[in-house]
Amino acid sequence: MEMILTENVDGLGNIGEIVNVKPGYARNYLLPRHFAVEANPRNVKEFEHQKRQALRKLEMRTKEAELIKRKIEAIACVVSHRASEDGKLFGSVTNMEIAEKLLAAGVEIDRKKIVLAEPIKSLGLHEVPIKLDAGVVATLKVTVEASGE
Repeated sequence: MEMILTENVDGLGNIGEIVNVKPGYARNYLLPRHFAVEANPRNVKEFEHQKRQALRKLEMRTKEAELIKRKIEAIACVVSHRASEDGKLFGSVTNMEIAEKLLAAGVEIDRKKIVLAEPIKSLGLHEVPIKLDAGVVATLKVTVEASGE
């Protein structure tokens, strides 16, 4: 019996695949849990339509994310903090601070999308990855300077 998977099923396949299973497995496991639908011509046509729509949406989100990426990579982010003689900061530069600098430059990014393995605690140039929609990753160059305090 041919089925179209609507969920990922371990050992069977991923969403959108047409798989051939025994009727009892389909009737007793896949259909009651809404993991699959029967692969009749109507369901196949409907699923193909949904797949095309999802691809169009993903394409649009990718284009928007690429525009935001270009804006972010054009920004020169400079942060001033008090620092010791050997270049270590008193405190650190966090993703909240970077998000505020981006907002001041006209790009609104959720601070949770700014990926810092650990807060920046030294002077100099640091590259900070920012995860955007549709798998697009922008790299922001953050320059940390010693303040005059």
